[in-house]
Amino acid sequence: MKITSARQSVSTGAVPSSRTALELNAVHKSFRTNQGRIEAVAGIDLRVGTGEIVAFLGPNGAGKTTTIDMMLGLTTPTSGTVSVFGRDPRTAVEAGQVSAVLQTGGLLRDLSVRETVTAIAALHGAKDRIEEVMERTEISSLARRKVSKCSGGEQQRLKFALALLPDPQLLILDEPTAGMDVAARHAFWDTMRQDALAGRTVLFATHYLEEAQDFAERTVLIGSGRVLADGPTAKLREMTGGRVVSAMLPPGRPTAPALAALEAVGQVSSVRLNGLRVSVTGPDSDTAARMLLNELAATDLEITAPTLEAAFMALTGEDS
Repeated sequence: MKITSARQSVSTGAVPSSRTALELNAVHKSFRTNQGRIEAVAGIDLRVGTGEIVAFLGPNGAGKTTTIDMMLGLTTPTSGTVSVFGRDPRTAVEAGQVSAVLQTGGLLRDLSVRETVTAIAALHGAKDRIEEVMERTEISSLARRKVSKCSGGEQQRLKFALALLPDPQLLILDEPTAGMDVAARHAFWDTMRQDALAGRTVLFATHYLEEAQDFAERTVLIGSGRVLADGPTAKLREMTGGRVVSAMLPPGRPTAPALAALEAVGQVSSVRLNGLRVSVTGPDSDTAARMLLNELAATDLEITAPTLEAAFMALTGEDS
């Protein structure tokens, strides 16, 4: 699958909110190294509307972190523009409109959880939000524990609490659930959904493809510093050719006629046989399933939806 055609087939489905939270226009970023100039971001155009939860995906070296740094005003584009709620990113951050949970940046290990939250709340003039934020991020029970005694997942929840203190309109998250167990990850995303319904915008980078699949209605996939695909997550998943229908063919019968019949089904992209188990890939899974059960006397039918992982690998040519 060609990247250009794949991108075109998905990008038409992106319909952000009428109010823009984040906008990047023709953004480039290059760095000088001993080996010469390296272009980390090679022309990204992106618009995110208010209240969206957007997954930002790409393989290592795709330009995700550099792009996020520009969204936060931590570095400036070599060319192009970045605006947050119509402002320069640094100005928006200073105004408390934007917060981030990043992989880099440490916590003061000798302070307790409550002392950490209290100190940051004082900087934002948000002491009245301490209890609410600690409860929402489920760290109230950790209040007296020193940061050094917190697990990696607990420290991530603390960082999340700090990010919520200024009550930002936009949250930018870089691997936000790293170190969390499954229950904590689901609780985190339940909170994110509630925030999005209330109008908060969330953009997150993650290597958990199932998180993007389960929690983001829109996915932006980048590679080599460019946007490869941008649109509804469900449509991006469908780019790999549709559902897979598999079943066991009856023993004692020749398989060639069955395979020929399945290959003749409209829009089938592949038919594979492994022993007596046949797998049919294509968008018309219902027709293939009916043929397998009614005409070919197959058993043990399974229908599997396309995965974001498959689309990710098809577009980037890399393993997840």
